[in-house]
Amino acid sequence: MKGISGQLVVITGGARGLGLAIARRLEAEGARISLWDADAAALAQVAAADRQVVDVTDAASVEAALARTEAAHGPVGALVANAGITGPNHRLEDYPVDAWRRVIEVDLVGVFLSCRAVVPGMRARDAGRIVVIASVAGKEGNPMASAYSAAKAGVIGLTKSLGKELAETNVRVNCITPAAVETELFRQMAPEQVAWMKSKIPMGRFGLAEEVAEMAAFLCSDGVSFTTGAVFDCSGGRATY
Repeated sequence: MKGISGQLVVITGGARGLGLAIARRLEAEGARISLWDADAAALAQVAAADRQVVDVTDAASVEAALARTEAAHGPVGALVANAGITGPNHRLEDYPVDAWRRVIEVDLVGVFLSCRAVVPGMRARDAGRIVVIASVAGKEGNPMASAYSAAKAGVIGLTKSLGKELAETNVRVNCITPAAVETELFRQMAPEQVAWMKSKIPMGRFGLAEEVAEMAAFLCSDGVSFTTGAVFDCSGGRATY
Protein backbone atom coordinates (compact mmCIF):
# COMPACT_ATOMS: atom_id res chain seq x y z
CA MET A 1 0.00 0.00 0.00
CA LYS A 2 1.51 3.28 -1.13
CA GLY A 3 2.90 5.62 1.51
CA ILE A 4 3.30 3.17 4.39
CA SER A 5 6.84 1.92 3.82
CA GLY A 6 9.31 3.73 6.06
CA GLN A 7 6.61 5.49 8.08
CA LEU A 8 6.71 5.34 11.86
CA VAL A 9 3.32 4.13 13.12
CA VAL A 10 2.29 4.31 16.77
CA ILE A 11 -0.24 1.66 17.82
CA THR A 12 -1.80 1.99 21.26
CA GLY A 13 -2.82 -1.24 22.93
CA GLY A 14 -0.39 -2.83 20.51
CA ALA A 15 0.97 -5.73 22.56
CA ARG A 16 -1.83 -8.16 21.74
CA GLY A 17 -5.12 -8.71 19.90
CA LEU A 18 -6.18 -6.25 17.23
CA GLY A 19 -3.29 -3.91 17.94
CA LEU A 20 -0.67 -6.60 17.37
CA ALA A 21 -2.44 -7.85 14.22
CA ILE A 22 -2.43 -4.30 12.85
CA ALA A 23 1.26 -3.94 13.70
CA ARG A 24 2.13 -7.11 11.84
CA ARG A 25 0.12 -6.06 8.77
CA LEU A 26 1.79 -2.64 8.67
CA GLU A 27 5.23 -4.21 9.13
CA ALA A 28 4.52 -6.30 6.05
CA GLU A 29 4.16 -3.01 4.16
CA GLY A 30 7.51 -1.78 5.44
CA ALA A 31 6.32 0.43 8.32
CA ARG A 32 8.38 0.98 11.45
CA ILE A 33 6.24 0.20 14.48
CA SER A 34 6.04 1.79 17.92
CA LEU A 35 3.89 -0.24 20.29
CA TRP A 36 2.37 1.60 23.24
CA ASP A 37 0.76 -0.55 25.91
CA ALA A 38 0.13 -0.49 29.65
CA ASP A 39 1.23 -4.12 30.01
CA ALA A 40 5.02 -4.20 30.26
CA ALA A 41 5.14 -8.00 30.38
CA ALA A 42 3.12 -8.35 27.18
CA LEU A 43 5.26 -5.72 25.43
CA ALA A 44 8.40 -7.64 26.33
CA GLN A 45 7.09 -10.65 24.41
CA VAL A 46 6.76 -8.90 21.04
CA ALA A 47 9.28 -7.40 18.65
CA ALA A 48 8.94 -3.83 17.40
CA ALA A 49 11.18 -0.95 16.44
CA ASP A 50 10.00 0.85 19.57
CA ARG A 51 8.10 -0.26 22.67
CA GLN A 52 6.73 2.11 25.29
CA VAL A 53 4.88 1.38 28.53
CA VAL A 54 2.10 3.95 28.40
CA ASP A 55 -1.03 4.74 30.38
CA VAL A 56 -3.26 6.27 27.71
CA THR A 57 -5.52 7.77 30.39
CA ASP A 58 -2.65 9.95 31.67
CA ALA A 59 -1.66 12.95 29.54
CA ALA A 60 1.87 13.11 30.97
CA SER A 61 2.46 9.42 30.22
CA VAL A 62 1.28 9.82 26.63
CA GLU A 63 3.32 12.96 25.99
CA ALA A 64 6.45 11.42 27.51
CA ALA A 65 6.06 8.32 25.34
CA LEU A 66 5.72 10.46 22.23
CA ALA A 67 8.85 12.43 23.14
CA ARG A 68 10.86 9.24 23.68
CA THR A 69 9.57 7.64 20.49
CA GLU A 70 10.28 10.63 18.28
CA ALA A 71 13.68 11.29 19.84
CA ALA A 72 14.75 7.75 18.99
CA HIS A 73 12.96 7.15 15.70
CA GLY A 74 11.82 10.43 14.17
CA PRO A 75 8.36 11.88 13.58
CA VAL A 76 5.21 9.80 13.84
CA GLY A 77 3.59 9.33 10.46
CA ALA A 78 0.46 7.55 11.67
CA LEU A 79 -1.40 6.78 14.87
CA VAL A 80 -3.65 3.78 15.33
CA ALA A 81 -5.65 4.52 18.50
CA ASN A 82 -6.61 0.99 19.44
CA ALA A 83 -6.20 0.71 23.24
CA GLY A 84 -9.48 -0.28 24.87
CA ILE A 85 -11.30 -2.42 27.38
CA THR A 86 -14.84 -3.80 27.33
CA GLY A 87 -15.64 -3.53 31.02
CA PRO A 88 -18.11 -5.80 32.80
CA ASN A 89 -21.62 -6.60 31.59
CA HIS A 90 -24.40 -5.17 33.76
CA ARG A 91 -27.70 -3.40 33.36
CA LEU A 92 -27.14 0.34 33.55
CA GLU A 93 -28.75 0.66 36.97
CA ASP A 94 -26.45 -2.05 38.32
CA TYR A 95 -23.26 -0.90 36.60
CA PRO A 96 -20.47 -0.15 39.12
CA VAL A 97 -19.68 3.55 38.88
CA ASP A 98 -15.91 3.06 39.08
CA ALA A 99 -15.99 0.42 36.33
CA TRP A 100 -18.13 2.67 34.10
CA ARG A 101 -15.69 5.56 34.51
CA ARG A 102 -12.70 3.29 33.84
CA VAL A 103 -14.10 2.21 30.48
CA ILE A 104 -14.73 5.82 29.49
CA GLU A 105 -11.22 6.80 30.59
CA VAL A 106 -9.46 4.09 28.58
CA ASP A 107 -11.71 3.90 25.51
CA LEU A 108 -12.58 7.57 25.00
CA VAL A 109 -10.23 9.77 27.02
CA GLY A 110 -7.32 7.58 25.94
CA VAL A 111 -8.11 8.22 22.28
CA PHE A 112 -8.44 11.96 22.95
CA LEU A 113 -5.07 12.14 24.71
CA SER A 114 -3.31 10.06 22.06
CA CYS A 115 -4.67 12.23 19.24
CA ARG A 116 -3.97 15.41 21.20
CA ALA A 117 -0.32 14.41 21.49
CA VAL A 118 0.38 13.59 17.84
CA VAL A 119 -1.79 16.17 16.05
CA PRO A 120 0.48 19.24 16.53
CA GLY A 121 3.42 17.50 14.85
CA MET A 122 1.27 16.15 12.04
CA ARG A 123 -0.28 19.56 11.47
CA ALA A 124 3.16 21.21 11.40
CA ARG A 125 4.44 18.65 8.89
CA ASP A 126 1.16 18.77 6.95
CA ALA A 127 1.11 14.99 6.78
CA GLY A 128 -0.29 12.12 8.79
CA ARG A 129 -2.90 9.44 9.26
CA ILE A 130 -4.99 8.76 12.36
CA VAL A 131 -7.04 5.56 12.59
CA VAL A 132 -9.34 5.06 15.57
CA ILE A 133 -10.64 1.61 16.44
CA ALA A 134 -14.27 2.14 17.45
CA SER A 135 -16.99 -0.54 17.44
CA VAL A 136 -20.37 -1.30 15.94
CA ALA A 137 -21.55 -1.02 19.56
CA GLY A 138 -20.97 2.71 19.23
CA LYS A 139 -23.46 2.83 16.37
CA GLU A 140 -26.13 0.45 17.65
CA GLY A 141 -25.61 0.24 21.42
CA ASN A 142 -25.13 -3.15 23.03
CA PRO A 143 -27.40 -3.97 25.97
CA MET A 144 -25.55 -4.77 29.17
CA ALA A 145 -22.61 -2.72 27.86
CA SER A 146 -23.60 0.90 28.31
CA ALA A 147 -20.10 2.13 29.16
CA TYR A 148 -18.47 0.46 26.17
CA SER A 149 -21.25 1.53 23.80
CA ALA A 150 -21.11 5.12 25.05
CA ALA A 151 -17.32 5.28 24.80
CA LYS A 152 -17.26 3.91 21.27
CA ALA A 153 -20.03 6.30 20.20
CA GLY A 154 -17.86 9.03 21.65
CA VAL A 155 -14.81 8.11 19.58
CA ILE A 156 -16.93 8.03 16.43
CA GLY A 157 -17.95 11.61 17.20
CA LEU A 158 -14.35 12.52 18.01
CA THR A 159 -13.23 11.09 14.65
CA LYS A 160 -15.78 13.18 12.76
CA SER A 161 -14.89 16.33 14.69
CA LEU A 162 -11.12 15.95 14.34
CA GLY A 163 -11.44 15.00 10.69
CA LYS A 164 -13.18 18.31 10.01
CA GLU A 165 -10.62 20.25 12.05
CA LEU A 166 -7.80 18.82 9.93
CA ALA A 167 -9.62 18.69 6.60
CA GLU A 168 -7.62 21.55 5.08
CA THR A 169 -4.35 19.77 5.88
CA ASN A 170 -2.98 16.49 4.53
CA VAL A 171 -3.79 14.71 7.80
CA ARG A 172 -6.63 12.20 7.47
CA VAL A 173 -8.66 10.92 10.42
CA ASN A 174 -10.96 7.91 10.10
CA CYS A 175 -12.31 5.13 12.30
CA ILE A 176 -13.22 1.47 11.98
CA THR A 177 -16.32 -0.04 13.57
CA PRO A 178 -15.75 -3.79 13.88
CA ALA A 179 -18.41 -6.17 15.04
CA ALA A 180 -17.18 -8.74 17.55
CA VAL A 181 -13.67 -9.96 16.81
CA GLU A 182 -12.51 -12.91 18.86
CA THR A 183 -9.58 -11.60 20.90
CA GLU A 184 -8.53 -11.67 24.54
CA LEU A 185 -11.17 -9.03 25.29
CA PHE A 186 -13.75 -11.83 25.18
CA ARG A 187 -12.37 -13.02 28.50
CA GLN A 188 -13.79 -9.88 30.10
CA MET A 189 -17.31 -10.70 28.93
CA ALA A 190 -20.01 -13.03 30.18
CA PRO A 191 -20.50 -16.07 27.87
CA GLU A 192 -24.11 -15.10 27.21
CA GLN A 193 -22.94 -11.64 26.07
CA VAL A 194 -20.52 -13.23 23.60
CA ALA A 195 -23.24 -15.54 22.26
CA TRP A 196 -25.63 -12.60 21.85
CA MET A 197 -23.02 -10.66 19.86
CA LYS A 198 -22.44 -13.58 17.49
CA SER A 199 -26.17 -13.95 16.93
CA LYS A 200 -26.30 -10.37 15.63
CA ILE A 201 -23.80 -10.96 12.81
CA PRO A 202 -25.50 -12.02 9.55
CA MET A 203 -22.39 -13.88 8.36
CA GLY A 204 -22.76 -16.10 11.42
CA ARG A 205 -19.16 -15.81 12.61
CA PHE A 206 -16.87 -13.47 14.50
CA GLY A 207 -14.49 -11.24 12.62
CA LEU A 208 -10.80 -11.99 12.32
CA ALA A 209 -8.17 -9.64 13.66
CA GLU A 210 -6.45 -9.86 10.29
CA GLU A 211 -9.57 -8.52 8.56
CA VAL A 212 -9.60 -5.42 10.74
CA ALA A 213 -5.84 -5.06 10.26
CA GLU A 214 -6.26 -5.01 6.48
CA MET A 215 -8.70 -2.12 6.73
CA ALA A 216 -6.47 -0.27 9.19
CA ALA A 217 -3.51 -0.61 6.83
CA PHE A 218 -5.53 0.90 3.99
CA LEU A 219 -6.53 3.84 6.19
CA CYS A 220 -2.86 4.46 6.99
CA SER A 221 -1.97 4.59 3.31
CA ASP A 222 -1.82 7.32 0.70
CA GLY A 223 -4.84 5.71 -0.91
CA VAL A 224 -6.97 7.59 1.60
CA SER A 225 -6.71 11.08 0.18
CA PHE A 226 -10.29 12.39 -0.12
CA THR A 227 -11.74 10.59 2.89
CA THR A 228 -11.66 11.96 6.43
CA GLY A 229 -13.96 11.90 9.43
CA ALA A 230 -15.41 8.67 8.03
CA VAL A 231 -16.60 5.44 9.63
CA PHE A 232 -15.65 2.12 8.01
CA ASP A 233 -17.67 -0.93 8.99
CA CYS A 234 -16.08 -4.34 9.41
CA SER A 235 -19.13 -6.04 10.82
CA GLY A 236 -20.09 -9.11 8.80
CA GLY A 237 -23.24 -7.32 7.70
CA ARG A 238 -24.40 -6.34 11.18
CA ALA A 239 -24.29 -2.54 10.82
CA THR A 240 -27.46 -1.02 9.41
CA TYR A 241 -26.12 2.51 8.82
